[in-house]
Amino acid sequence: MMFLLCLTAHAGGWALTDQHGEHFAQTETHGKWVLVNFWAPWCPHCLQEIPDLVGLQQRRHSLQVIGVAVMYRARQNVTEIEHEAHLNYPVVMGNEDIASAFGSMRGLPTSYLYAPDGKLVAKYDGPAPIADIESRLDAVYSTGAKSGNH
Repeated sequence: MMFLLCLTAHAGGWALTDQHGEHFAQTETHGKWVLVNFWAPWCPHCLQEIPDLVGLQQRRHSLQVIGVAVMYRARQNVTEIEHEAHLNYPVVMGNEDIASAFGSMRGLPTSYLYAPDGKLVAKYDGPAPIADIESRLDAVYSTGAKSGNH
């Protein structure tokens, strides 16, 4: 499944729209967690984490993974990886301006985890620690279960 998205920065944060008009925005996460993952086709650590992100997206329906490809030579480099890796999450064809809308990055991959209310709760420099992400999601649901809210 391949999605091409565009990103724009606005006063409320970032916003994404795919080719079918589906809208993702920091202020409108629709009760979902969002993991925005910046990666490049030439980056070995980026490519190594893709299967983990695919698995995370498959297991966690309360989470939307969004990939942002940067520093690629041609769109074909990105679309080949999308096809070969069977990506099950949307991918933005990004650039340095898009990356700067999210803040500083030390390198690739870099991921930003947003809570369902749109607030940034974690930034990961390097491969996204899937166990940490899942424990953050589980902690919220455990807390909600104890208080009677889900």
